[in-house]
This record gives sequence, C-alpha cells and structure tokens, in this order.
Amino acid sequence: MCPASPTLSPSNLVSLTLIRPPPRPSQATSGLFLTSNPAIRTAPVGCTTIYLGSWPWSKLDVYCDMETDGGGWTLFQRRMDGTLNFYRTWDHYKKGFGNKDGEHWLGLDNIHLLTKEGNYELRVDMEDWEGRKVYAQYTSFSVDPESLGYTLHLGGFIDGGAGNSMDGHAGMKFSTFDKDQDVYSCGNCAKLYLGAFWYGACHYANPNGVYRWEADTSPFAVGVEWYHFKGYNYSLKTISMKIRRLVY
Repeated sequence: MCPASPTLSPSNLVSLTLIRPPPRPSQATSGLFLTSNPAIRTAPVGCTTIYLGSWPWSKLDVYCDMETDGGGWTLFQRRMDGTLNFYRTWDHYKKGFGNKDGEHWLGLDNIHLLTKEGNYELRVDMEDWEGRKVYAQYTSFSVDPESLGYTLHLGGFIDGGAGNSMDGHAGMKFSTFDKDQDVYSCGNCAKLYLGAFWYGACHYANPNGVYRWEADTSPFAVGVEWYHFKGYNYSLKTISMKIRRLVY
C-alpha cells in the first residue's frame, strides 16, 4: 500500500564579462569551460559568457559567484523572491529559464555539458526566514545526458549546517510533471510535490518547489524545502545551487 505522504526511501545581466573562446582547432576537441579558465578567479560578480562543447563553440550566459569560499562558482539554480514559476515542463527544464541575475534554472543540457569533462563540486546555499544561512557541499557532481535521463551523480558530503538532504537523490533521473522518471511506484513525485528534481520516492530536497512567503507550511512538503535543515513544513527564503571545477 502506498503512503499518503511519500518521502524518500534509504535577461538583465549584472556585469557582463566576455571570456574569449579558444581559437578554432584543426581537429575537433573538447571545449574550454569558464571554471577551468584562470579568468574566473578575477571575473566580477555577475553574469559572464562562457563557451561549451567542441567546435563550433556554444555560447552561454551564466551567473558567477566570486565571493563564496574563494569564488569560482557557476550558478545553475536560484530561488530568492518568488517572482518566477518553477512548476514547468520537461522542455523548460531541459533548455533552462529565467534571468541569470535573478531566479533561474540553467538547463539540464547545459548542466550536463558543463560537468561531462573534468571534476566538479556542488554547493547548495540556503537561508531561512529568520536570517540563518547554511550550506551543503559535495566534492563531486555530474549530470548524465538526456539519453540517460539526466541521472545525478554525487559524492563526498561536507556539512555546512544544512544536513545531507541530497541523500537518496544521487543516482536518480530528473522528473517533471510531464515526464515521470522517479522510482515511486504510486505516482509522479513532481506532480505530488509541485516541483521538478532528481526525485527518488519522493524527496528530502525540493528546491524547485512552490515558493512560499514567511515559511508558509501548507500544503505538506510542496515548498522550497531542505528536510534536514527545516523539515517538510518550512519553505526557505532563498536557495541556490552552484558548481565549481576542481583544479588539481
């Protein structure tokens, strides 16, 4: 029998800095990413243009966080004021939506391209309505291509006070209300919890859920939530997900 409330089992650009693409290669080679370019360490906070893939290079505007933990972070998700509806289709999450200097989702195709080569870490920063700021960090992060369901790969949890609410989401495919790829046999987690994410059966984290002001608690578990920080009955004020390439 299915439980009534399933949980997991086990574009206004701020400061445009153009990072020049590498010269055209004689043979197809993998692209240069902003986070592997030394320029990212001195680029200003705001929106920056990067180049993805192999020749011909694909241009992408991203928001760079140059202040947190030494800088060099590329945001792929941000919730901050509820101005943008995140209950969207598969195609929206595939391609991306929103403004990079505000609420946005970078796009699953872009996230895959950013992480398919090299080693990346993930940091999730969040704030509650009382002003407390915490984070969760993961020492490895990558997303598979669409042909593999944009499966999430994570490793190496570092607790910055938020707790590990990505536990159980690693290894999951991405789901939206119109494309169910979760492992919950009794329904579509994205429909049940009004979001889109790497749901299992169903979630500890719901960063793309319904934005609710002043920690509004109803209905159950549909808000912008991070269970190990504030539980299922609390919707966060802000949350952002960002990646940084590891340079050894």
